[in-house]
Amino acid sequence: MSIAIDIDSVVKHYGRFQALRGVSLQVEQGEFFGLLGPNGAGKTTLITSIAGLTRPTSGRIAVMGHDVVDDYRAARRALGVVPQELVFDPFFTVRETLRITSGYYGIRRNDAWIDEILANLDLTGKADANMRALSGGMKRRVLVAQALVHRPPVIVLDEPTAGVDVELRQTLWQFIRRLNRDGHTIVLTTHYLEEAQELCGRIAMLKQGQVVALDRTSALIRRFSGGRLVLRLSEGVLPEGLMPLLVESAAASARPGPGERFVLRIDTYEQVEPVLAALRTAGCVIDEMELQHTDLEDVFVRIMQENR
Repeated sequence: MSIAIDIDSVVKHYGRFQALRGVSLQVEQGEFFGLLGPNGAGKTTLITSIAGLTRPTSGRIAVMGHDVVDDYRAARRALGVVPQELVFDPFFTVRETLRITSGYYGIRRNDAWIDEILANLDLTGKADANMRALSGGMKRRVLVAQALVHRPPVIVLDEPTAGVDVELRQTLWQFIRRLNRDGHTIVLTTHYLEEAQELCGRIAMLKQGQVVALDRTSALIRRFSGGRLVLRLSEGVLPEGLMPLLVESAAASARPGPGERFVLRIDTYEQVEPVLAALRTAGCVIDEMELQHTDLEDVFVRIMQENR
């Protein structure tokens, strides 16, 4: 498989602060790849380095085989980036904005593709509206359209659904999935981990400028088998012997009691019966109980905790 993005030992300093600490990873052509991490992990610095907006202190980045520093024109032509920030020119309509963006890449008579993008992002009715008259969600759709207007083989989406409605999310993901099926490489950063779990075949997790996990999404979830047992007691308090399994509690007290919701981590489903037996022995009466499977959010939290 050919490599769409090749990141080799990338370091980035801002004065004494080290935003990236030797990041190395590869994204294959045709992948739907997730880049996850808490705020300040270095995701945006890495994306701006890929886009050529930030120059790494050391290391190398290539997009479709083109070095982002030495062969920046070809690298940028191969890349479309949807930024977090709502950046737009208030003096043009949506269609004019997309035509001007096409011109940046030397593309003329691009209206057929522009019309297709507008239709797929539900922007046709706003094509002749001025950018400053659009809602925040509509402006974000235009940012997505600008990233796609030159048909780049690699598309980077930096928090594309932050603060937008459910309808836009569904419309956007349908279109992005179609582009991915057509061979486009997609790199996604998001704080909506359910989106990453559903969409991304492989995921890298960053923390403090370093890659702390890199694997297929299914393999990451399997690494932490088991699930969570969500309970609410009508009588009694959580026995001392079950406290090591406590993941979270809505109560301020150290040991959750009647009426309080709490969550226990279980490594295997065979653990459920011993937990229930311990509660019965302690005189607890269960009011509500729910068994939840491990998901990407659980995996993310545990990996971040392991790499403190």
